[in-house]
Amino acid sequence: MAKSIQRQIVLPWSQVMRISFNALRARLFRSMITTSALVLAVAFLAYTFAVYVVLEGIWPWADGSLQHRILSAGYVPTDGHFGSSAKDRWLVVLSLLVCTVGIVNAQLMAVTERFREIGTLKCLGALDSFVIKLFVLEAAYQGVLGGCVGSLLGVSTAVATLALRFGPLVIVHLPLVSTAFLMVKSLALAVALSLLGVMYPAWVAARMEPAIALRSEP
Repeated sequence: MAKSIQRQIVLPWSQVMRISFNALRARLFRSMITTSALVLAVAFLAYTFAVYVVLEGIWPWADGSLQHRILSAGYVPTDGHFGSSAKDRWLVVLSLLVCTVGIVNAQLMAVTERFREIGTLKCLGALDSFVIKLFVLEAAYQGVLGGCVGSLLGVSTAVATLALRFGPLVIVHLPLVSTAFLMVKSLALAVALSLLGVMYPAWVAARMEPAIALRSEP
């Protein structure tokens, strides 16, 4: 009997994905605010590292004049290779940290707004794991969208900026493989940050008592 009841209340992943996607659509404005914070943080990261990836690609093809312009702009290779400075890395870490805190805050507010919804689901038999799946999938959607837009925005801005400063050689000798790899890493980091930021709010939502949630003000 217990097993049959459990089969009734544990929905397949396809159903959970559909419900979580509809929940994002219903709260589109708040979801876009959370996603925009992720976009900005990932765009800053992608821009910072894409600059050095592009310079690394064009440096062997640059003549003496162009190399002098690159050095005059403050980009100095170390052992013949360009890399981010400690200052750049600290700025990126701080931006990602602020982004994660913002995601946690936004998700906690979402839990507060959804007291009745969560209480109703749990009264209908939803398990704690089901509630966690909802929040994790919503965060994954936001992470994928924010990562794609942010990495594309950051890399394209870096390429456009360097092309305006150093000429069309930036486009001609753009290292496509390294750039694509950077975008993939940025996307993966965006998803990881989004999932990290939702863990505590999802746990709070899953541990919520149905009776208390239903008595809360809408």
